[in-house]
Amino acid sequence: MPIAAQSLISSTLNLVDNLMVGSLGETELAAVGVASQIFFIHWMLMFGFTSGSATFMAQFFGSNNLSSIRKTAGFAITVCGGFSLILFSIAFFAPEWVLSIFTDIPEVLVLGRGYVRVVAFTMLLISITVPLTASLRATHQTHIPLIISIVVFSTNTFLNYVLIFGNFGAPALGVTGAGIATLIARFLEILLVLYMVFGRKNLIAGSLREFFGWSRAFVLRVVRNAVPTTINETMWGIGTAMYVAAYARIGVTEYAAVQASNTINHVFIMAAFSLGDAALILVGQKIGEGKLDYSYYLGKRLLRIGTIIGALLGLLLILFSKPLISLFGFTPEGAQYAFLILLIYGLSMGPQLYTGMNIVGTLRAGGDTRFAMLTECGTIWLVGVPMAFLGALVLELPIYWVVLLVKMEEVVKFFILHHRFVSGRWVKNVIKDL
Repeated sequence: MPIAAQSLISSTLNLVDNLMVGSLGETELAAVGVASQIFFIHWMLMFGFTSGSATFMAQFFGSNNLSSIRKTAGFAITVCGGFSLILFSIAFFAPEWVLSIFTDIPEVLVLGRGYVRVVAFTMLLISITVPLTASLRATHQTHIPLIISIVVFSTNTFLNYVLIFGNFGAPALGVTGAGIATLIARFLEILLVLYMVFGRKNLIAGSLREFFGWSRAFVLRVVRNAVPTTINETMWGIGTAMYVAAYARIGVTEYAAVQASNTINHVFIMAAFSLGDAALILVGQKIGEGKLDYSYYLGKRLLRIGTIIGALLGLLLILFSKPLISLFGFTPEGAQYAFLILLIYGLSMGPQLYTGMNIVGTLRAGGDTRFAMLTECGTIWLVGVPMAFLGALVLELPIYWVVLLVKMEEVVKFFILHHRFVSGRWVKNVIKDL
């Protein structure tokens, strides 16, 4: 529940942020959406490596090995920091080039440039907070990231209100103001995480030697499991960004409708996807305890619960779609596009949650990261991305038909992952002999 609440807070305040930017106009909303793609790819990179590392954290917690959890977190921070430094350099020194990958609309390029350069600094901060947060979750301290999220995202929303519109005597900075608010909030986040872990002597706190004293065997074992998850999430992130590149070339109104729809959809689906994080932690812990049969049974129950919750949330998404769309101030054409896109999202949410929980939860809990990577990357790049560009640029279909074509990726993925789960070959103890 704390993981779900944290995701709900994050996605709800992200909706508020988008409403603020969207009130400036459809072009401004599209600019932030396009500019955010490099940070989305970075987040997927951080999440991917940390998620692969979290398999070890969860199984080490099951065997009551806190020292190895610290070692895993320290290694994840080091690797994530290296990735972040590279992407920070690209975003800060070549923001125009980054934006041009996703759109060729001049107004969007001009508005997004300042946002990219400011928010680039958050990459360096996130490379530390994400692995430490994963450690807290793996040790069942999920309330700590929840409290930090409430403070951080509330601060971000308040600063957006001040800096985007120029309230309380501040300058009205528009899209760039949204970027500054994000940077300040992320800086606050890292201060709070470091204080809660090291300042309050949390159980995962330790010496530098515990965090960074790795053996060669340890590094190779973690890398072997985490590299597939990193490739998985990064290629998924890039693939999703390619959807943006296809959607944004249809038109500003069409892409603004996609951006608004995605933001609304996240409010409903991200809380549900927290079940994937819970599955990784709970199933991974039982595997670490040596209870392999129970791990399969627990994973099966969680998948069934998650699919039902996904279907119910999809129905709620459809019911509340029109009132939420009206908050954006769309033109009648943009509002109709957004409604049809949300209708597609709502109908597909149940199966999507099943596939997401398998990828992020059960398969990773069992160390079956290579199969998960091949499935995710194969379906998005061989089905989803070709469908997006076929529909948008070749067939020149309306935006909602292009979105429907892209969803064929989820159908293919569903059947592949269901077969893998039923086989039971995903249940593996990755910490054995470490």
